[in-house]
Formats: sequence, structure tokens, C-alpha cells
Amino acid sequence: MSQRTERVDELLRQEIGAIVTRDVADPRIGFATITSVETTPDLRHARVWVSVIGQPAERDAAVAALQHAMPFVRHELGRTLRLKRIPDLHVDLDETADRGTRILRLLDEIETGAVPDADVPIAESLPTPVARVHHADDLAEEPPSAVRPPTPPRSRSRRTAKTGSHHPGPGNTARRRPR
Repeated sequence: MSQRTERVDELLRQEIGAIVTRDVADPRIGFATITSVETTPDLRHARVWVSVIGQPAERDAAVAALQHAMPFVRHELGRTLRLKRIPDLHVDLDETADRGTRILRLLDEIETGAVPDADVPIAESLPTPVARVHHADDLAEEPPSAVRPPTPPRSRSRRTAKTGSHHPGPGNTARRRPR
């Protein structure tokens, strides 16, 4: 994989995560995280790996909802990014957290000397988050649902990031040479 595709993959991962968090309001998505993006060398297709917390049925529903939202996400990427081609986005479930949890469970069983149950399927890899109940001794603040996280800054083109401006102005002493 070239250094360019690695940079594009990371940029797409960040932007897709921001768009899904900020603009996609499908309740089926739940607790989903964009873990990585892998683009083909010609940038026509990108595989979006997603980690979802919940039961297997909830994970499948979240992946289906994200796949349904990808045309919108692709459109938003076209407005945000300065790429010649925005790839077609394909969503897959990232199961590395499941494998890691299973390995930790097996190591714990080995340490305690317990016999592992090979026939018992794993129902959930991580505990499902629940809303925190506020108590009387909590600080008097706004509830977490009322606080909105700040939106991340939009990425800038390479030329803008280096010089700060496309056009020389009063603060920019760069001058063009006559040709």
C-alpha cells in the first residue's frame, strides 16, 4: 500500500466518522465506530470497517443502516474533501474486538484453571452501555443529553494548509514572478 492511499484511508476514516456522528440520525446505528477504511489503489472503492457494540441482531441492523446511509455520506464527502474521485463505500463489520474479548476470556479461563465451554456461543462481546442515572449529590450541571459536543473543523486543502491563503494579501508577502 502506498503512502498516498494510507493518507487517503485515514482522512476518509476521520471524515466518515464525523459525518455519521454529526449528520446521520438513524436510531438503528446505535454505538458504531468507524475503525478503519481500506481503499483500492485506483480509489474507486473503499471498504469501511465498523465496530458496533450490542447483540448480533443489533450489529447486523447497524451495518445495514450504515450501508443504507453511505450514498449520503459519499455526497457529503464530495462537498468536504478535495479528491478527484470519491470512492464507492462498502460497510463491513469489524470483529477484532470480539476476537480480543474471546482471547482475554480464554486466557482468564486458563489462569483460573476452568474448563472452557466450547459449545456456548458468545452473545455479546462488550457490555451494552446504559444511560447514567443522576443522583442528588451530583454536581448541578446540564444533563449530558443537553450538552452538544463541538463540531470538528473541516479539513483544508494542502495549498490552504501550507500558505493559509490562495491569494496573496496584505499580510502575505509572497509575490508572483512575471512569466
